[in-house]
Amino acid sequence: MSSLLQGVSLYLIGMMGAGKTTVGRLLAQQLSYGFVDTDDVIAKAAGRSINQLFAEEGEAAFRQLESDVLAQVSAHLNLTVATGGGIVMRRENWSYLRHGLIVWLDVPVELLYIRLAEDTTRPLLQEPDPQAKLRSLLEQRQPLYAQADLHIMVQEDETPEQIANKVMQAIPSVLKTTASHQHREN
Repeated sequence: MSSLLQGVSLYLIGMMGAGKTTVGRLLAQQLSYGFVDTDDVIAKAAGRSINQLFAEEGEAAFRQLESDVLAQVSAHLNLTVATGGGIVMRRENWSYLRHGLIVWLDVPVELLYIRLAEDTTRPLLQEPDPQAKLRSLLEQRQPLYAQADLHIMVQEDETPEQIANKVMQAIPSVLKTTASHQHREN
């Protein structure tokens, strides 16, 4: 698989709670790639949590940092990158994401809500009706997520390992054209 990808990085997109970090780590292991979580990089660079950043600087400042980090990450090969759920909202970010293979982990809102119900680290969900907020965020972002190279539907009973395997099995379908072209030349 690594030879088929030829070092092209994978970018995992999708809603908060979709499992991008967990699945991303598993994919990185399977591909012998490095792993980067853009939220972790931002928190380290800013010296504070994402929650603090949102509270002290606002969402716009966070989104700018996110774009800066993505710009730096996209210059590298052999990475699996877990991105923030809202990274797709800025047009400039797509120019960076398209340096690699974009994988959308598509998780139903009900399942996201169950996963995130106890999570107090999500600034966008600190409100009276987090499920409605999740639904409206997904409605805004869905047409953008749909531009991914791979669309991976996540079912309620699937383990992160099963999801990572689904991604691995789907990768060749996107890379077929390059693979068949190389095959003809050999």
